[in-house]
Amino acid sequence: MRFCILATRARGALGPRRLALVGGGALLFASSAAFADPAASPGFSGPLAPNPHPIAVNAGPFGDVTVTGQVSGLAIAQSHVTNAAGTVTSDTAADISNAQVEIQTTTGPLQLYVQAGAYSLPALGTSYLRSGKAQDLLFGPVPVAYAKAVLSKDLSITAGLLPTMIGAESTFTFQNMNVERGLLWNQEPSISRGAQVNYAHGKLSAAVSLNDGYYSGKFNWVSGTVAYAFDGSNTLTLIGAGSVSRSRHASYATPLAQNNGSIFNIIYTYSKGPLTLTPYLQYNRVERDDALGLNRSAATFGGALLAKYTLPKGFSLAARGEYLKSSGKDCGLASGCVPTNLLYGPHSDAWSATFTPTYQKGIFFARGEVSYTRIGKLEPGLGFGADANRRDQVRGLLETGFLF
Repeated sequence: MRFCILATRARGALGPRRLALVGGGALLFASSAAFADPAASPGFSGPLAPNPHPIAVNAGPFGDVTVTGQVSGLAIAQSHVTNAAGTVTSDTAADISNAQVEIQTTTGPLQLYVQAGAYSLPALGTSYLRSGKAQDLLFGPVPVAYAKAVLSKDLSITAGLLPTMIGAESTFTFQNMNVERGLLWNQEPSISRGAQVNYAHGKLSAAVSLNDGYYSGKFNWVSGTVAYAFDGSNTLTLIGAGSVSRSRHASYATPLAQNNGSIFNIIYTYSKGPLTLTPYLQYNRVERDDALGLNRSAATFGGALLAKYTLPKGFSLAARGEYLKSSGKDCGLASGCVPTNLLYGPHSDAWSATFTPTYQKGIFFARGEVSYTRIGKLEPGLGFGADANRRDQVRGLLETGFLF
């Protein structure tokens, strides 16, 4: 993530209504308010667009502080619900998808970013976890927060709670083309603690990071990315990341197998006029480690195509198609051996299709979504439905809210 906010001429004092929006944090700053240019963080891949005139507060010696946020809710209807403990087990549900605020400084040699609030992370092929429990089981009430040291116009260092550089989809609903994340995203880390060196010059950008992978608390992952923009419409990105030592930590946010593996992406982006296409490939691998109970090596390989098309009068259409297959060695006749599972059982596969029509006017948005997920080869007890043996699931969602 990069910062590129420039404060503009003040258009009025910070009134009580705006104070209510930005929350108690803004009350700490001395005070005149202005409108800033659109914030680059958090990043948006569209079709949703951030508020073009976010609030900027003059914080005296701290410089201008930009305040943005998201307030949104969703309704979900689904077939073949899985009875996973702690998740939604009904056919229909309503929840908060975002109630977040971002406070950031964007000038000077040291810049700060804090993102706090409630969130839910709906994803295909997994049970829905409500926003309240998502904070408890995933990344807490402050999922992203970091300091950025600007060393030159091309070079910077960030450290703290960092968004992952892996994959083509981001963590929170408002950042993405679709409301739900996809099957490939389920294999990736979302947020990591660590430090990252960033470089950008001309058509080339790159970053390398030492971090804790899938939020394990052990800084034993090295991640790197290189992107080259051939022109204004075509960009190629290569990503690689992996664990360099063993980690025994496992939690809802930290899958033991993936956290002891490696993952790679090839991402191509074409964007011209109303059309954006992002095809990408992903491979991740976990080696055998009997000490961790990973009795056999395993891997997944998949591909996805993300697409969006902007229509007149605030309407747009986004779609995603993807396929993911797992592979690995069997146990044969070995006693006490359990094959490593990365999907819906060893040698399982799945595909999905998602369509998301969207409407946005100013800071208000509304979007519907229908998705279909189909499991090919399935290990009994690892699928959908009350008995966990169903092979498919249909979901319909409606998300609406404001981006201030």
